[in-house]
Amino acid sequence: MALSIIIIPALIIVFILSKSIVIIRPVERGLVERFGKYIKTFGDGLHFIIPVVDTVRKVNVTEQMVDVPEQTVITQDKLNTKVDAVVYYKIHDVKSSAYNVDNHRAQLTSLTRTTLRAVIGKMTLTDANEQRDEINRRVEEVLTEETKTYGVEVLRVEIQTIEPPLDVQEAMNEVVKAEQKKTAAGDLATAKEIEADGFRRAEIKKAEGLKQAAILEADGEAKAITVVAEAEAERIKVVNESIQKYFVDNAVDYKKLESMVGALKDGTKIIVGTDTELVNVIGDTAGVVPLPKKEAQVQSE
Repeated sequence: MALSIIIIPALIIVFILSKSIVIIRPVERGLVERFGKYIKTFGDGLHFIIPVVDTVRKVNVTEQMVDVPEQTVITQDKLNTKVDAVVYYKIHDVKSSAYNVDNHRAQLTSLTRTTLRAVIGKMTLTDANEQRDEINRRVEEVLTEETKTYGVEVLRVEIQTIEPPLDVQEAMNEVVKAEQKKTAAGDLATAKEIEADGFRRAEIKKAEGLKQAAILEADGEAKAITVVAEAEAERIKVVNESIQKYFVDNAVDYKKLESMVGALKDGTKIIVGTDTELVNVIGDTAGVVPLPKKEAQVQSE
């Protein structure tokens, strides 16, 4: 009997102590209420409360996700489209999230569905598919504005699916295939055009090369003709000077000289008298000065 008197109070004390200790994790915050009235918010760690009198509601403050169920939205071009999305948010005011809204997750879901219908309803199906980032941005702006009193921060909104009716999907696929064929045909035409342009440029280069070669050849021939003409002019000049020097009054001797030069070219032997002017001309040409006949006899003796 005495033992039970000791044990029962000890158990009561342990029970009271266990109910007075509250442990809050780092990802949580604790709302303390006393007889239904908000007292304070516990951070992470070990805390003590008055059992039975105080109660603690733990609230998760990490990033959370709300999966918005699929719904049918009518686009601006009167097409029924199935749309779903996800919303990522985080509680930044624990007290407001608990007391300013009944259920912030349900509220976010309902508000997101309504906003999606409003935003996509003003767009065509093509625009909605091409401008998903714009839809995400608009919905996020609306949710951020509307949830200011919820104690939550909307981090981002992401459209998961925008699914048109089956017949519209098939028509869109046909359009895509047609566009791809058109693009392929355009690429082929461009390639052919580039190839033809390259061939044309090559032919132009070839013709320019032939033209330049012909010009160089003609220029070389012209220079050769000029050199020959200059040489012939020089020869005629020398001949004329010789005529003026040796044959001014004796055209017959000049003709004889011409005949002799021609004969010498053919290897013919010619005897020229020493008393003619030809001897002097030949001597000057060969660089030898002929002597008169008498002087030649004296030297030979």
